[in-house]
Amino acid sequence: MVAMQYNLHQLKCLRPLFTRFLHQNASPDDAKIYSILASSGLSKAVSSLFSSPSPFSFNLYQHLFSLCASNRSIIDARKVESHLTTFATTPPAFLINRVIECYGKCGCLSDARELFDEMSQRNGGSWNAMITAYAKNGCVEEGLSVFLEMYGCGVLPNEVTFASVLVCCGGVLELGLARQVHGLVFKLGFEGNVILGCSLVDVYGKCSVMGDARKLFDETENANVVSWNVIVRRYLENGEGREAVFMFSEMIRKDLVPMNYTVSNALGACSSIFALNEGSQIHGYSIKINFKEDYVVLTSLINMYLKCGALRDARVIFDRLGTRDLGHWTSLVSGYAKHGNIREARELFNEMPVRSLISWNAMLDGYTHLSQFEEALDFVILLLKEIRDIDYVTVGLILHTSAGLLDVELGKQVHGYCYRHGLCSNGFVVNALLHMYGSCGNLRSSRILFYHMGPQRNYYSWNAVLTTLARHKMSEEALIVFSKMITDSETKPSNYNCGTVLSICANISALNTGKEVHGFMVRNGYIVDVVATGALVDMYSKCHCVEYAFKVFQRAACRDLILWNCMLLGCSHNCKVDKVFELFELMDDEGVKPDNTTFQAVFIACINGSRVELGRRYFDAMSNKFFITPRLEDYESMIELYGRNGFMKDLENFIKDMPFDPTGPMLNKVLDFCRKHGHSSLGNWAVNRLNDMNPSDTYRYEPMEQVG
Repeated sequence: MVAMQYNLHQLKCLRPLFTRFLHQNASPDDAKIYSILASSGLSKAVSSLFSSPSPFSFNLYQHLFSLCASNRSIIDARKVESHLTTFATTPPAFLINRVIECYGKCGCLSDARELFDEMSQRNGGSWNAMITAYAKNGCVEEGLSVFLEMYGCGVLPNEVTFASVLVCCGGVLELGLARQVHGLVFKLGFEGNVILGCSLVDVYGKCSVMGDARKLFDETENANVVSWNVIVRRYLENGEGREAVFMFSEMIRKDLVPMNYTVSNALGACSSIFALNEGSQIHGYSIKINFKEDYVVLTSLINMYLKCGALRDARVIFDRLGTRDLGHWTSLVSGYAKHGNIREARELFNEMPVRSLISWNAMLDGYTHLSQFEEALDFVILLLKEIRDIDYVTVGLILHTSAGLLDVELGKQVHGYCYRHGLCSNGFVVNALLHMYGSCGNLRSSRILFYHMGPQRNYYSWNAVLTTLARHKMSEEALIVFSKMITDSETKPSNYNCGTVLSICANISALNTGKEVHGFMVRNGYIVDVVATGALVDMYSKCHCVEYAFKVFQRAACRDLILWNCMLLGCSHNCKVDKVFELFELMDDEGVKPDNTTFQAVFIACINGSRVELGRRYFDAMSNKFFITPRLEDYESMIELYGRNGFMKDLENFIKDMPFDPTGPMLNKVLDFCRKHGHSSLGNWAVNRLNDMNPSDTYRYEPMEQVG
């Protein structure tokens, strides 16, 4: 990077020297134009061309076209071309090439193509100028067409040609042609060119063949900072955040100083994998290389800390920013809202000096994300007073609000708005309508809308229908819909779709169908992630195939707390008591911290296996070892454990030592156990407490043998 900066500095110093050289060696007419150029600027100099009845030197024209291109001055460029073609009937090819380049940089491709087509003799520079013009203006298909025409005419490409063609290949994700170009680069002896190597890595990355991109990058000798930026960015864009962070660390290890965009991409990779520790290290490194005031880096740092939940760190950087733009404010509002700090998010929103629709959407999204639908509705009313033109995101969020409130009338009004404003072709909006009608129980409208979607249907649409049917206990119909989704091949089911169907199979104990879904996932190469693994474990457990559930659990690449709880509950409900305790100890050994759900599974196992002493130890461990505050259901489990097994003295001590008064159901349960086991003192105590709670009802303690 230092070398690159040095070269750019050299060029900046050479330009005035070169201009002075041209001026000193110019004809009197040319010298006059150079003088006007120096004193009055480009437009005045170009207008002065027409005061001369004779042509100027080609060097002057070339210099003027270069200045027009740099300034994107299309009007002056057309004047220079007019003067040139008036006095020079057959300008040399190199000069026409400069005109084409100028028009290309000014975005006037039709003018450039017209000149190119009129050329009686083209050289390699002519083809390059036209291909580059198309490539830089995003007309990549036209650029590839010109390249194929060039090659068909027998004109050999050079490194400039290849660089522009590879940009075009990346623009349309034309992997096949990119591979052919790669072969041609090798055949013509350009394989050692760093720029072309970087371009090839870039196009392979854009085409999502990161294996080829990485192999080519590793073969590049003396890769520069631009090449490193490309590989980091492509890994990030292909969802391989860990590799992006790794490549960034490798770059640092080689003592290369990254560009600000490379640091930004590395921080984006940390955000994508929630790597707060690595992101903090990159933060420290960015300060070391003097990016502490860089806008791009600071923006990425704020987003990284927000995504990883480090709101305080994000706020520190935000507060230190010299200039805060709308994006910074909106990111902070969105981050606070999505991490549950809705009050602070609203305070920030109210402090914003300027708000855009994106800001309003971010705040509304926070309310819906936290299921605060009443507050969301109030916010929608305020939004509609302030903003006249809402977009599809706003509409989708309002529909989610109406779904959360089960307000189908509001949803219908929004549906009408969508029709009037042409939003019914937007996939996001239509899926939100499906979700709204399904949540509100309007299955007829949901079904009609789904079947009228046609090609618009995606896996979100199918999942909305599946979830709606499952919610309304129409499990068999949901399975038929999923079968149709597979057989029609309209949309490939996602992991989430399969997980939804597996949950349906679990709820109706449809073991064979669950096995078929599992087999479908294996045959079609699905990556069984944590969510899908949890759904499989839950399905097999509820269908009483604990051995299958445990096999799926063992093969899981990553086991989070939810998956552990799912397996523990499956074993508990299937009376695999010893397996529960074995899994709990293994979970503790692997450093996974349990929660209340974990202990519920353990207490169920203790109750099923009559393990009173073990249950007592686990209950004490909740607070003493794992610092988990027992919940109401945990106390209920211990009452059940003591009472069912006749440990009445322990039950009496336990219930009287609770940090809160026992509830009515607890006392009724205690009373039942006292009657069963003949424990009159505790029974009378429970009766007195129940009578105090319900003076209108009269409870009496009677031993079990006297009842009835």
